Parts: sequence; structure tokens; C-alpha cells
Amino acid sequence: MKIVLINPPHTAIGSRVPDDHLPPLGLLALGGPLIDAGHDVRLVDAEFGPMPLAAAVQDALSDHPDCILIGHSGSTSAHPTALEIARIVKHRGPATMVIYGGVFPTYHWRDILAETDVFDFIVRGEGEATIVALVEALQRRRPLSDVAGIAFRDDLRRPFATKAAGTIADLDEYRVGWDLIDVSRYSYWGGKRAVVMQFSRGCPHLCNYCGQRGFWTRWRHRDPVKFAQEIAWLHREHGVELINLADENPTSSKKAWRAFLDAMIAENVPVLIVGSTRADDIVRDADSLHLYRKAGVIRWLLGMENTDEQTLALIRKGGSTSSDREAIRLLRLNGILSMATWVVGFEDERFRDLWRGFRQLIAYDPDQIQALYVTPHRWTPFFRIARDRKVIQLDARLWDYKHQVLRMTRLKPWMLFFSVKLIELAVQSRPKALTRVLFHKDPEQRHSMRWYTKMGRRVWFREVWGFLARDRRLDDGPTLAAFWGAPQDEEEQSMTFLHQVRKPAEPAIGISPSA
Repeated sequence: MKIVLINPPHTAIGSRVPDDHLPPLGLLALGGPLIDAGHDVRLVDAEFGPMPLAAAVQDALSDHPDCILIGHSGSTSAHPTALEIARIVKHRGPATMVIYGGVFPTYHWRDILAETDVFDFIVRGEGEATIVALVEALQRRRPLSDVAGIAFRDDLRRPFATKAAGTIADLDEYRVGWDLIDVSRYSYWGGKRAVVMQFSRGCPHLCNYCGQRGFWTRWRHRDPVKFAQEIAWLHREHGVELINLADENPTSSKKAWRAFLDAMIAENVPVLIVGSTRADDIVRDADSLHLYRKAGVIRWLLGMENTDEQTLALIRKGGSTSSDREAIRLLRLNGILSMATWVVGFEDERFRDLWRGFRQLIAYDPDQIQALYVTPHRWTPFFRIARDRKVIQLDARLWDYKHQVLRMTRLKPWMLFFSVKLIELAVQSRPKALTRVLFHKDPEQRHSMRWYTKMGRRVWFREVWGFLARDRRLDDGPTLAAFWGAPQDEEEQSMTFLHQVRKPAEPAIGISPSA
């Protein structure tokens, strides 16, 4: 079959401001198995430009595909754009089947299929095996009810889901379709040729606000040696200089992560690695952090979320402020940058709570910070906790962690917004922080901090302008449950867990057949 993958343009300010773009790993992960199954696959990446939606659809329909697949990593905030793309597709090519996947449609499939008929099928959970099975069933006219992990409308036009798919036991079984992109077009970190990859999927921890943990169902990892081989191949064949790990927590297994570090060191390629992990794992690996840096790790985003112990307990973070502070110190000692995430809105904060958080951030002394707003997802346990809170932002495009979406009773939106912006400015503008940006002894880190500071400054002003002139909020909107629907935390795990059976190491299969 002829299949086109569409990566919708993202509306988030942080995606629009930088000149760099990263490839859509989720769609490439589907493209590889589809190509290997004998299908004609093409990618339309509408992030470049960004492309007007009508132009993206025109490009996608130009060679009369049988199916169009739509998906995006920021699936909640990208849903309105995906919906509009599907509407245009159905208007211009009504016979073209539209398949939709991602985290948001995995859980909101009932609402989506009931509200619109522009999506023919929804893939639920990870899609490599499911999409191949679905396309084969369509091609051979087999019963769709036999395909696990999909949703569609039955003969009576009612939303219907098949049984949950099983997790992919061996993550090396399916290759990423790198041959679908011109790698030279993608960059990050201030112009370095870059791609997104996953060493692992899922997370073993129980943070109750996380929208990813249940989607992946269980933590699993790729073969460390094969993963390192694939990175080395991308560098040698395509000039890739930087890997952005999309993992929630790649360091969960000390043994597996150490094997990957050793394999990367053995490959001896000058590739930088950035990603996110937990502060606890950094403290755990204090004796081997020098290997992190030697293997190419240059920055970790630490998902600290908050600096208040009671709030950390509420969200079941499982960490502590002492381990957060120690992780930042250890990273700096080993030449690795730290980016601390700080999330407001888990509770009904006051000015004094924000002031305390600011002082603790100063004490942590991270190299960079990312201030975010709590954004509840219907399939998480935190949604049930927050279900009666009022929604002030009805535009789903702004449910991107960078906009306040829940009302606070003690602080008006403008009070919270400008407090957060001032905290960002104050933390990043400290003399100590500016000295690192200007005079850091490591040229790679100096380059990255200057680039991040430049981008952060542009985003900061765009966010202020957006708050004042463009974004619209309600004073007293619907409750969270009324806006999105009843809690779905009983359905949080999107797949059934299949145990992984380890095979002897073989050459990396992530390499495209054309290599």
C-alpha cells in the first residue's frame, strides 16, 4: 500500500522560536516496519516552515496514497491541528483512509470517534506491530476486530476498541525508518546535526501526574551494544553530532545503562547526548559519572518538578530535595550540565510558596531551569485528585505545560504568570549563572549554554507578549472533569505487558537497508 506519514506543525512557542528542528521519531518508528513489510512510505514533515495545513495535505495527497498516518509527540496540544489536517484530507480525498496515533488519541479514542468521522482508525499504545497488522488487514480485507490495539467505528457507527495490544518484548525487533528523512535538515543545540532516539520506553516509578508511564505500560530497554552501534552508524554515515534521548528514564537499570556507556566509549565517536533522567539515578551512579561524560552525555534534564517535600509526596515523585541538590552538584563536578524542571500548580500556591520555591532553586544552583505549569491528563491518577478544579484555558493547543490551564484561588493568572517569569529571569540572570554562560572552560558547554540562553530569551518575550495580547482565559470555567470527561486512571496502562526474552547480541538492526 502507498502510505504517507504527516508530522503536524506544533503550535507551542518553544517549537516555533528556535531555528533547529528534530525529526519525528514516533512516525519514523512506524515507517521502518511498514517499509520492511513491503509498503511504499513517505514522510511529510510540516514542522519545516511551518507548512500551512492545506499545503501539507496537498503534498501528502499528491501521489494518491491509500492511507495517511497522523501523529505528534505533543499529542494533546497537537490534537486540534491533527483534527484539522484530517478534515482537509477527507474533504480533498474522501477515499483516503486516515489513521491517528499518539498518547492523547490512545486514551480519548471514544470521544474522538464519537465527535468526528474524519479519523478512520486510531492506534492505541506503541504502534510498530499494530500498524503493520492493521495495514495488512486492510490490504487483505481481513476482520479488523482481530487486530489488537486499534479503535474504529463499528457497523452501527459506534466507537469500538479491540483488545489491548501487547508491549513489544524486544525493542530491537523493529528499526527506525531513518531512510525517510534527509538527516542533514535536522539540528539541535545551536545548529548541530541531530536526531531523536530511545534507549528505553516507560518508567518504573509511580509519579501520579505523568502522562507517559501508563502509555508505555512497563519499562524496557534496547540492547545496549546495538543501540551504541546505531548511534555510531548515524554519525559515520550521516554526520549526526547530537542525540536527543526521548526516554522518560533511560538510566533505570544501572547494569543496562553502564553497558551502553561502555559500548559508546568503545565506538569512540564524538557524539553528544542529551536527555532526561531522575536525580536519584545520578546520585546512585556517583562512582561512574565520569563514564557518562566520556560516553558523550553533556546535559541531563532532571525532572524534579517541585522543591517542596509535601508536594513531592502528593504527586508520588519518590525523590527528595536533598537528592535533587546532590545530583546537580555531582553533574557539575563531572562536567555535565543540569536543567531543572520546576512545575507550579500542583497545589493552590501563594506568593510565599513561590518565594520559597525560588530560594530553593537558587540553593540548588542548576545550570538551566525550565518552569512549567501542571497539565493534568485524564488517564493519570492526579487527574482524579484535581477533577473538581476549574479550567481557565479551553484551547487544547495551549495544554503544552507552558500555559496555566487550572485556576488558582489565591493567585490570579497574571500574578502567577509574572511571578514565574520573574523567577525564570532571576535564576538564569544570577552573576554565577551568567559567568558560566560567558566563560565556561568547556567550549561545548559554553556553546550550549549561550544557545539555550539566546533561545530562552526569545521564548520568554514571546510568552509575555502572548499572555498580554493573544491568549484568552476564563475567570471561572468548567471543572476539569466536565472539560475532559470522567477520570480514566483505571485504564492508565494502554497495553498488556509481554516479558522480554534476551537474544545474543547481533549487529544493530536500526540501520536502514540502504546502508
